[in-house]
Formats: sequence, C-alpha cells, structure tokens
Amino acid sequence: MDKDTFRKYGHEIVDWIADYFENVRHYPVRSEAGPGDIISKLPKEPPAGPEEMKTILKDFKEIILPGMTHWQHPGWFAYFPANNSPASVLGEMLTAGLGAQCMSWETSPAATELEEVVTDWLRQMTGLPEGMKGVIHDTASTATLTALLTAREVATGFTCNETGLYGFPGSREEQEAGTGKATRTGTGNRSGEKTAAGPALRVYASAEAHSSIEKGVRMAGYGRKNLIYIEIDENYAMRPDKLEEAIQEDIERGFRPACVIATVGTTSSTAIDPVDEIGAVCKKHGIWLHVDAAMAGTAAILEEKRDLMKGAEYVDSLVFNPHKWMMTNFDCSAYFVRNPEHLIKTMSINPEYLKTGRDAQVNNYRDWGIQLGRRFRALKLWFVIRHYGVDGLKEIVRNHIRMAQWLGEQVRVSNHFELLAPISASLVCFRRNDGNSSEKELDRINRELLMRINETGEVFLTHTLLSGRYTIRLSVGQRTTTLADVERAWEIINQAAGGNR
Repeated sequence: MDKDTFRKYGHEIVDWIADYFENVRHYPVRSEAGPGDIISKLPKEPPAGPEEMKTILKDFKEIILPGMTHWQHPGWFAYFPANNSPASVLGEMLTAGLGAQCMSWETSPAATELEEVVTDWLRQMTGLPEGMKGVIHDTASTATLTALLTAREVATGFTCNETGLYGFPGSREEQEAGTGKATRTGTGNRSGEKTAAGPALRVYASAEAHSSIEKGVRMAGYGRKNLIYIEIDENYAMRPDKLEEAIQEDIERGFRPACVIATVGTTSSTAIDPVDEIGAVCKKHGIWLHVDAAMAGTAAILEEKRDLMKGAEYVDSLVFNPHKWMMTNFDCSAYFVRNPEHLIKTMSINPEYLKTGRDAQVNNYRDWGIQLGRRFRALKLWFVIRHYGVDGLKEIVRNHIRMAQWLGEQVRVSNHFELLAPISASLVCFRRNDGNSSEKELDRINRELLMRINETGEVFLTHTLLSGRYTIRLSVGQRTTTLADVERAWEIINQAAGGNR
C-alpha cells in the first residue's frame, strides 16, 4: 500500500470511527447474530492474492459489524465497562503506527520512561503509598498470576523457580537448620488429601473473589485445593476473623500460607474487603497481600472514595484496570508492587542476546511480568490523562456513581423491586420481588425478566447469584451513558416487569 492509499483509507477509517462514536446508541447493544452466522459468510481459505482495501472495509461493515456487541453503547450496563475515548483511540493509532516492541529500555527508551511516569501518576491519583512502583499489564488476570508467582517465590525463599513447587525445604525449622529435608506431607484440602513432599502452599481469598484467582492458583502450581475461600459478611466482604482462623488452622496442620488476595470491588456486587484489617493479619503472619481492585480501584481518584485504599500500607501488590473505568481502551491494567526486587527476582531471565550496557541504570519491564514482548500501552493512557485532566476524570467517575445512586433510590422506594447489595461504587444489584413467591419462583421470575429486558436491544444487563439468589446487575460506567439513559433503563425494567414499580 502506497502512502497516498494509506492516507485515503486512514481518513476514511477515522471518519467511520467518529461517526460510530456519534451513532453507537442507534445499534442494538447485543449482536443479533446466531452461532455460526459470521463463519458462514467468510471464505474457508485465505486469499491467494491481494484484495482491495475498499473490499475489505465493505466486508467489515456488512459481515463483521453486524456480529459485534457494542461495548461503547450508552445502554451498556452489563458485566463491567470496557471504555474507550477519542483520546485513547488516537493514542492507540500512534502505538500501532510506531510498531514498537517495548520489552526493554534499549528497545524503546521513551516507552519505558513514559510507563514509569504515567504509572506514578496513577499511584498519586489513587492515593497509593509513595514508593510503590507500577507497570502496565494487559489484564488483571495476568497481574494476579504475576502476584501469585511472586508470592510463591517469597514464601519458598526464591527456590521454587529452581527446584519446583515441592522441592523446597519441608518446614521453616528445617530451612533454618539447613537440613534441606522435604519429608513433611501436607494435606491438599481440608479433608486430609496427601500431596507431594514439602508443605503445601496456601492461598486465601474471599468467597466472592474473581474467577481469575482460581485460574492463577492452578497455573502457578499451588493447586486448586490449596485455594481457601474465606467466609463473607452480610455485605459480601471477606471476614478478617475467619481469615485469621483459617491461617492458624493451616499453620497447625503443616501448611505454609503464601498469599492472601483481597478484593476492592467484587465482580458480583462490588463488595469491598477490609484491606486494613486483612493487612494486619498478613503482617502478623508474614504473608504476601495482593489486592484485586480491577474495577473499583479507579473510584479511589475521588477524595470521597479514597477510603477504598485504606490499609494500602500493608499491600505487597495491587492491580486496577484503567481500561474499565478510566476512558482507556482495552487492554491496560496497572499493577503496583511495594518491592520491585521481589517481582524482578521472580520474573527475570537474562540471556546474552537481551543484555545491554545500561541494564543496571534503567527499568527493563520485560522483567516485571510474564511476557517478553510488550506493547506501548502507556501512550494511550498518557493521552487520556492529559486530555481529560485528573479533574475531568473525577467528574466522569463521580457522575457514574451519582447515576447508580439515583437508580438505587428508585429500587429502594419501589413496591416490586429490592436491592440485594450495598451500592459501593456504580453497580446496582436488585431483583423483582412480589412478596408472595418462593425463592425458587423468584429466581424464575427474575431470569425471565432479564431476558425480556435484554430483548429490547436498547440495554444490556447481566446477572449473578448473591446468597444463592438470582440477582440482576446494572453496572453504570460507560463514557457515553447519561442520566437520561439510566432513567430509560429503569423504564424498560419496569415495562418488562409488567408496568409495576
């Protein structure tokens, strides 16, 4: 493609994106395509020769676009948001145009140093302690796995990478005595199942923790049965007293507690685990504390929500996602650590072909995560923070919280709906309840209600289970959403419920 053709189609695509931003509300939020519809319209074999860009764009509009779910729609109230913004898209265009592989300072000095600066901006914006250092990963799932791997190495004296998960000394006493024995047999769960030699490492999380934690525990070699879910309170937050009990019991039975994962904003209800109390337990026992603040962490940029980070002085690692609620398109996940040396010692592999003369003077972010290859994610985040300013981002987040509070009040005063969880950020959890039906019948009523709501095409909501009850979730957080859109969603909900408020 010559430069003139590139310019022509580049302008056309930018114009299309601008029109899409303006008109996205006119699409159905969810695609109306069925399984296999898109595949049936695509050739089974790749083209042998080049095709005109005009033809490719035509197929995008006629085949791909009808199969897209529109996450930027103002009626998007499902899951959590995955926002973009014009500033973010422009930054992403430059990232694609530069085509840089940002694994080290040498391969892209500006990318490395900009990442260092913008992650410290985020630290300041959210009130994290001075001295915590950040890196940008793709997702919170990757960051959580990174935390679990680092916690594993810290718990085993950085021997696990060398000898395998059960090759480290069998007890703290044996390590101190230098015997190196690995004869203790732990139990793989609370029923007493045996594991390989060496004390099994334990991970603790709220019963409401994200599914990526279980996946990370599996991938890091702890084993699913060594993930202990801690009892929650009436607000779905972890109970620190139950955490202390579980840790004490495991120590007495020969397990080695390695990591506690607290959640600031659970997926089901945005419950807030008490990080300060959990942190005190972790400090007492010398356990790595990781905080998953993927969604709600952004709210900490507000002074009135700064208590979300209460207890941050105890935290060893924390993740939150600018790609959820900070107008930065997917993917962009900010991961912070109190001691980068633990992370680097866990992750660093330095073959001769990657060594440079400046390695001791700079950050090489390839050593701060799992991947060697790295995108220039900091650029779009830099664009966003500079374009909106901290005050502009605060106002967006504050407005979303106000909208959620407005909706929550409508549910509270309703005769036919009830709130099922506190509104700690911008998620409203509710259900229809006529006061006369059994729990089983209420589950059926709300399952069918959600289906009718989503069939309108104007809004998209999802569900969860809270205390075993089928719960409808409405998450406010899309850049394009206004109070009028939330009011319309409430109207649709009531219409789908038969007009009863």
